[in-house]
Order: sequence, then structure tokens, then C-alpha cells
Amino acid sequence: MNGSADDMVRNCPRVDILGVPVAAVRLTEVIDMVDRTISGKDQLHIGVVNAAKVVNMRRDPLLGEDVLSSDIILADGAAIVLAGKVLRRPLPERVAGIDLMFAMLRLASEKNYRVFCLGATEEISRDVAHKIAQHYPGVILAGRRNGYFSGQEESAVAHEIGSAQADILFVAMTSPKKESFMAKWMDVMNVPVVHGVGGSFDVMAGKVERAPERWQKLGLEWLYRVKQEPRRLWRRYLVTNTLFVWMLLKALIGANFARNGQMDSQHSPGPGS
Repeated sequence: MNGSADDMVRNCPRVDILGVPVAAVRLTEVIDMVDRTISGKDQLHIGVVNAAKVVNMRRDPLLGEDVLSSDIILADGAAIVLAGKVLRRPLPERVAGIDLMFAMLRLASEKNYRVFCLGATEEISRDVAHKIAQHYPGVILAGRRNGYFSGQEESAVAHEIGSAQADILFVAMTSPKKESFMAKWMDVMNVPVVHGVGGSFDVMAGKVERAPERWQKLGLEWLYRVKQEPRRLWRRYLVTNTLFVWMLLKALIGANFARNGQMDSQHSPGPGS
């Protein structure tokens, strides 16, 4: 692709999925944007959405504002890709946040980019640093910090990250703290590429097992997570998935009404006929 990273991000196609402008891009295109952003000393704030986050964005306007402040928003969940098909606004593929993280680490290893890892427990943070050194030897670990800090400590954490002069920042915290932190402190941290990876550090450290590929292809990665942590997750996914389906149905009915209205207006007799 030609053009700067800024041009690529600004001109990439987007489709409206339940009020969220999701980028219609493939993983390889996002990695190209990441590489060009770092080499061009630009800035790229990556947001990702799944069914639960879209629901929670409706419930929490501040979360919605933080996600929508991202430079590019990707379809992290299979439900988002399915919604695009149902609404006749197709996306080329799912770009899962964890897949993007691993692809960015491969790129960073090839280009000797500096990476800062923020989030998870201290034990998992250490394990992730060890895994990166083991599997991505070209990565320069600019720094790491666990994700347990108070609101009063946020400024100090942001300045610590800024002092590390990283090329890539991974933020492995829960929503909405993750989105709020990234949106609030982007200028202070001054990191070219910022990506909120949620629970990906837990997977990388081996604490949580990722769903097998066949589950992922069926869009059942959420169910595999529930199977591992039923007491903690079953209610959350039951509620958010039900609400997401309801939101999708309402959008589909609205789109059909609008489409039928257009057809009626096209076939209605004009004045004097």
C-alpha cells in the first residue's frame, strides 16, 4: 500500500455496526498501518469491539466516547462480523485483539521495536515478559507494569510509559478502565501505537486457555471462556449476548422498514399520473 499511516487510517473503509464505525480491514492491513505509524512517527490508537462491549457502550456513554475516540475500531468478536452480514454491511474478516497482539509482536521482533506491557497481575506481567523474550527475541522490552493502580496513580503510570519511549503499548486491563486510561493519557504517554488487549496477557502466560480454532470459527469463543470460568462469566455473557441479539434485531427491522419505504416511494405514482 502507498501513502502515510495517517492517510491509510483516515481512508480505510468503515461500516456502521449498531452505531460503531468498524473498520472493514484485514489483519495484514492493520499490521501495515502499525508499521507505517511507527516508522513515520505518527500515532495510532486501536480500539476493538465485541458483542459485550457494544452493549456496554450503550449502557455507559463515557465508555462509548472513549471507544469512539480511537483512530480505528476493529471487529474483535465473531458476533460483530455476523452482525455485519445480517445488516448487509459485510466485514472482510474478524481481527481479534489477541491475534493482532501476536502479529504486532512478530513485527516488533523483526524490526526491533520497543514494547511496553501494561496490565494483569504482577505474576502474569513477569510471565508475559519472559514469553516475549523467549518467543520474540528481537523485541526490545521498554518496560512493564501490572494493571493494579489507583486513579491517583494514573498520571505517574502514564509518565512512566512516556519516559520509556516505547513504539508499541499493550494495555491488558478490563473495560472500562482500559479504554478510559488510553483515551485520557494518549498525549502524555506519546506512544506511536496503543492497543488495548484485554485478557490476552492471561492467555499468553498460560493462565487461561484460548478456544480451539473450530470454536473460534463457529463464533463460540465466548462459550469456551464460560466453560472455563462458569461461575464468573455465565451471567455476564447471558445478559450481554441477549441484549446484543435484541439490538441487532431492532436494527434489522429498522433497516427493512427503511428499505421498504424507499421501494414504495420509487413505485408510487407521481403528481398528475
